[in-house]
Amino acid sequence: MRELLLGLRLLFGSGRGNRARFILMAGGSAVGVCCLAMVLAIPGILAAQDGRKAARASDCRLVDPRICVGAKEAPLELQLTDPYGSRPMTRIFHAPGATEISPPPGLRQLPSPGEIFVSPALHRALMREPGLRQLVPGQERGIIGARGLAHPDELYAYIGVGRDQLKAGNPVTSFGMPYTDDETVEPSTLGIVRFTLSGVVLLPLVVYLSVCSRLSAAARVRRLAALRLVGLSRKGVRRVNAAESVAAAFLGTMIGLCIYALANEVISRIGLPGFRWYPADGALSLSTVLICLIGCPALAWFAGAAGARKAISNPLAVRRTAVEKPLSKWGLLPLLPGLGVVAGYCVAGATGHEPKNTSLSSILMPLAIVLVGIGLVLSLPIISRSLARAVALGSRSLPLSLAMRRNEVEPGGALRVATGLVLLVYAASLAQGVLIELDQVSKRNAPVQSYNLPLRGVSDEKRRAFERVSGVKGHFIKMDSYWDHDSEGWPKILHAVIAECDQLRNMVPTVTGCVERRFARLVSDDQIYDEDSRPGAVFPFLLQGDGKERWFQLRVPERALKYPDKAGEALVDSGDVLIPPSALPKSFRPKSATLVLLSSSAPDVVRSVLDGIGGVDPTIEVETPGVVVTALQQITVVKTILGMGMVLGLIIGVAAYLVAATDRAVERRPQVTALSLLGARPRTLRAVQVAQVVLPLAVGLMLAVVVGKAAESSYLVTGGGEIFWDGAGLPLLLASAAGVVVVAALGSLPLIGRRIDPELIRRD
Repeated sequence: MRELLLGLRLLFGSGRGNRARFILMAGGSAVGVCCLAMVLAIPGILAAQDGRKAARASDCRLVDPRICVGAKEAPLELQLTDPYGSRPMTRIFHAPGATEISPPPGLRQLPSPGEIFVSPALHRALMREPGLRQLVPGQERGIIGARGLAHPDELYAYIGVGRDQLKAGNPVTSFGMPYTDDETVEPSTLGIVRFTLSGVVLLPLVVYLSVCSRLSAAARVRRLAALRLVGLSRKGVRRVNAAESVAAAFLGTMIGLCIYALANEVISRIGLPGFRWYPADGALSLSTVLICLIGCPALAWFAGAAGARKAISNPLAVRRTAVEKPLSKWGLLPLLPGLGVVAGYCVAGATGHEPKNTSLSSILMPLAIVLVGIGLVLSLPIISRSLARAVALGSRSLPLSLAMRRNEVEPGGALRVATGLVLLVYAASLAQGVLIELDQVSKRNAPVQSYNLPLRGVSDEKRRAFERVSGVKGHFIKMDSYWDHDSEGWPKILHAVIAECDQLRNMVPTVTGCVERRFARLVSDDQIYDEDSRPGAVFPFLLQGDGKERWFQLRVPERALKYPDKAGEALVDSGDVLIPPSALPKSFRPKSATLVLLSSSAPDVVRSVLDGIGGVDPTIEVETPGVVVTALQQITVVKTILGMGMVLGLIIGVAAYLVAATDRAVERRPQVTALSLLGARPRTLRAVQVAQVVLPLAVGLMLAVVVGKAAESSYLVTGGGEIFWDGAGLPLLLASAAGVVVVAALGSLPLIGRRIDPELIRRD
């Protein structure tokens, strides 16, 4: 206890400079802890959103908890999810039954027929776009509360309808499930996000907090060595050192948690692009508080202990500023195996032998990325020292020679300034690879968007209304031959398309040779041909009309229409049979078929067509191939989280540079003063200062760019996408690295003052 009190007395009684450094350490730790709390809060936010989704999920528990039996009189529900731009809009159609049930979270009562309850975001959308009322028919009776919504921007509605309007509804007797099938971010994707955030934020954060805990390291080590020489024990020296480091880290942790609490209140209300949450979701959890309160002071303890090791073991050498021992080559050990794995995957991708064993890659790839990141930090002092020695031996410039000799004697000094920025560039490459992989998943290149509508129970008048919806530029009907569901064995089914030649050319622009009113097989060498569609085979189709049913026997024709489909954009399959509409019996149509509408894939056109379909029948299920709106929403959330991580990484990297550069300038003042007294001009000293920082930083950044791009390419090779080499992102990384070097050079210039203060070297 005496040593801890001694450390605090030395802290507050050793001058204004020491107190300023303590405040700087605490402030730097506060920034780092705030960023750490933001990263740790993301899983809690996603879990809270998924929990509310599970709480509102409908269930049926009458006889058997696994399946709903005997629920004929229970209320009915139908859930439809449509794309509203790139966001999902969920509509719950509710038809009351003979029994009453408790409403879901967020509602005081369930809607009666003709009534609707909407979320605040959907309420605002209905005010902006009156045409959206076609999808949400009824009189608005209230707003859904926060307990019934995943997030504030969710588009959600409960719509009351009659039981005769909800023939496809499912019985429901209660709300609430133990889990949800509609996670905000899928668990596999969330694992990738966590790993990427660890590289983008947590790894630079550890370096940054270590830098903050090692401020004024040289002066503190000399003071600790003096205490050791006057008789203080080894443990006592460690406790004195810990008093300052841990006190600053603990104070910074408390300030950082308070800053995060305020930031959560502000950011949650403003929102990030595509990602919003309620303030309570991002509130500090007990686990986050404990991690920050224990982890940050513990890191400061270990970093301080590592810095004080020399003062404890050899205090006389510290007081006499003895020359440090050459760095061990063991620092290169983590880098070599990591680069070996990364290079192996890059070669496999370049030669067309990308790995198929994803389980092995899922272990090797993260391990290699971590080893490369750790090796990059440990190898920088070794590389810097070797480079400084080589440049100093071959240079005839006095400023460059002085700078390189200083880096050779103290290789970790300049790199303490550069490490955070080097790691930031490396992590940015990895994050760029994840964003490229997500972009491949979400990219939509097809010029035509199709909409599949089931025609069972749809009248001819309503079908024609669907075909006349504004924005629809083509339509056709797809149907399958009849087969007995009770028969054993794999059924033989023929897929047919009812369309005229103009309609066929809308869905397959590359088809040639179509003749009106003639049957034909659609054949493409770029697709797998349906073997059931053999010429001469006969398949039955069930038709209905005027309240009657009728069989239509179709013989597969010999005639074939060829169409290329190298881009995979055709809306038919090889082996489908083209049936002219005039070939069907008059007033008869397929009993079970699908109406396919075609439009442009422009987002505003897709929105207009979906609104028009909802105006005809808001309860019909619409399938939009190629537009999985829930997946797009997930990708938007992941991109936003990664973007936030990169911003936090940038803040940490810049803060690490500013803190370390300021601290190094203070530590270098005695050497600068000594050189000034020996006659060195301020211009020479500024050149020395710039060269000391810029050269190792430039080498570290170039190494980070090369290694980072290799790691990014190996990640893309193991991801199974089509893009392996990201040439588009390289100019941005190089420009960022060059900007960092320029900023570092400019930041080094004011550190050399015009006034010489001999007091700085009086004790030496």
